[in-house]
Amino acid sequence: HGAHEEATAANLGAIANLGFIVGGEAVAVVDTGGSAAEGRRLLAAVRRQTPLPVRYAIDTHFHPDHVLGNAAFAGPDTTIVGHANLPRGLDARADPYLDGLRRALGDAAAGTTILQPTLLVRDRLSLDLGGRTLELKAWPPAHTDADLTVLDGTTGTLFAGDLVFLQRVPAIDGSLRGWLDAIAGLRREAGIRRVVPGHGPASAPWPDALEDEERYLRLILDETRAALAAGRSLDQAVATVGRSERGRWLLFDDYNDRNVATAYTELEWE
Repeated sequence: HGAHEEATAANLGAIANLGFIVGGEAVAVVDTGGSAAEGRRLLAAVRRQTPLPVRYAIDTHFHPDHVLGNAAFAGPDTTIVGHANLPRGLDARADPYLDGLRRALGDAAAGTTILQPTLLVRDRLSLDLGGRTLELKAWPPAHTDADLTVLDGTTGTLFAGDLVFLQRVPAIDGSLRGWLDAIAGLRREAGIRRVVPGHGPASAPWPDALEDEERYLRLILDETRAALAAGRSLDQAVATVGRSERGRWLLFDDYNDRNVATAYTELEWE
């Protein structure tokens, strides 16, 4: 369970939810954390539960709090898995991600490197852990342009990455309209009984977990369109859009303005 804050030396970049699934023959981890140190803590948590090999480390997208722990899983026995677009996105941001982590964590960032996935998902992929199958799905641009979900069919648990935010305000780094389409697509997916969001509680009921996020994103869509129709500038839209949601989300002031700016840029050419 990740903290609702930005990366610091105290939290080691542990600000996103991580998980792992144990099969009869192997383990898969879903997201590796915001630093090599956090990745090592995740690996230690796996080892407290099972000696089975970690066959897969699955990145749900390329944001640093989800992938900078990959280095802890480097080695011939573990395959890093990601969306087909993930390597491009991570390459483009590698230097600022690592520089930002060093500034935030100081010496605690030691050992953190960029480790790219080698197994890429373009649509759907099944992974067998030995009597336990994971269903991976690559989504069109939504939260980012490299979102991947993981469904554990045995328990009906969906690891949604940052396609699902609870408590902490959603952050748009892909497509607002695409994210709303992805939410509709998630509702159509069969076999989901609960969800592990990218941020929020360790698990939440399905599909109720989508409601707050969908309301917020729909409001940003509607109010940004209204601002554009009224001829308001980007600065004017940023100052007004989404403000009714301010008391409902953690880190609202850190992300709402940039969400509106992203939405404005996307919607102004509709």
